[in-house]
Amino acid sequence: MSDFKLIAIDGKSGSGKTSLAKGLAKIIDCNVFHMDDFFLTPDLRTQDRLNEIGGNVDYIRFENEVLKKIIAQESFRYQKFSCSDFSMDESEEIFPKKINIVEGCYSMHPSLTNYYNFKIFMDIDFQSQKERILKREGSEKLNRFLEEWIPKENLYFQTFNIKDSSDLIINNNEYVCTDIKKYLI
Repeated sequence: MSDFKLIAIDGKSGSGKTSLAKGLAKIIDCNVFHMDDFFLTPDLRTQDRLNEIGGNVDYIRFENEVLKKIIAQESFRYQKFSCSDFSMDESEEIFPKKINIVEGCYSMHPSLTNYYNFKIFMDIDFQSQKERILKREGSEKLNRFLEEWIPKENLYFQTFNIKDSSDLIINNNEYVCTDIKKYLI
């Protein structure tokens, strides 16, 4: 793994995970993968799977179609799942780069953490989180976040100790890190 880096950016909804990944991609040559592209397809949405902590993403497909290919330094293809219409998008050929970023809640699922060289947790206070989600998603979807998604995410963070097992914690744009250069260079 010394020839390339795999970086995970996990954290609360509305905390800035996607914005951070996009910002990094503007200043470094990297691939960015979104866990939102790996939410469960309808055939996998069983009650058992939906009740599993962190089970609402297809971490098995993500590991097989993306992470294992990066480790092998092979080009690969994967389809992105669309939550809005439950369809799979066309795939395109991806080439592993020196730096590969995985962003999104559940990116540090226990079955995936051993792949990463560096793990970032994005935290945000509850009031700011609500305001950002409302602005991004609207009031109807905000209620779904408050009633369904945020409780599931919080249970995942607590159960698997996601925040405390991260190398960098960014809280409302303040950060704590030991030595980021040794992970990225």
